[in-house]
Amino acid sequence: MEANLLKTGRFTKEEHIKRPADIQKLFKTGKKVSIAGAKLFYMLNGRNINRIGFTLPRGYGSAVDRNKSKRYSRETYRTFKTYLNTGYDMLFLVYPGNDSFHSRYVQFKTLCQKAGLLKD
Repeated sequence: MEANLLKTGRFTKEEHIKRPADIQKLFKTGKKVSIAGAKLFYMLNGRNINRIGFTLPRGYGSAVDRNKSKRYSRETYRTFKTYLNTGYDMLFLVYPGNDSFHSRYVQFKTLCQKAGLLKD
């Protein structure tokens, strides 16, 4: 069963950035690219996997809006991660606005292209 989950691009615990110190390090020393409605902070992590965190600015709607936005972001990453180079920590910051899976996918793809994170 685990082999089937890996084939579908499962988003594992090892891929999450959870520690506040790691998030602060990305904010302070990571490289940044931005487009209207989103920013991506990234840096090399010295590992053979990517790790990602999702964050929202203060005052981002209700709890329902925040959870929905994070679900869109996680699903976007899960479906897109096979196209990314490995060895990076990333922090995806989304601002309130057009919240849909399609718009989130376009934002993430554009940010990764600008950052040079896509495989050749």
